[in-house]
Amino acid sequence: MSLDTEEKQKLINAHQKHATDTGSPEIQVAMLSERISKLSGHLQDNIHDFSSRQGLLKMIGQRKRLLTYIRNKSEKRYSELIKKLSIRG
Repeated sequence: MSLDTEEKQKLINAHQKHATDTGSPEIQVAMLSERISKLSGHLQDNIHDFSSRQGLLKMIGQRKRLLTYIRNKSEKRYSELIKKLSIRG
């Protein structure tokens, strides 16, 4: 469940800090969140797709590590990001 170029560009434009920013932690978290949501929908229809489930768990772990990094750098950036993505309630 990868993202196509248009979806990636929309996410980059929505979360970039400056014009040439394409890989900041905020963008990485946004892309991972989108992929996680797509893969979750796929797994609800295909419950026996265990390799995709393993990939989903790896993506969730990666997103958690990136969020921890952002939180350690700046609590303000962290709170703005989780509010913008609405990934925690």
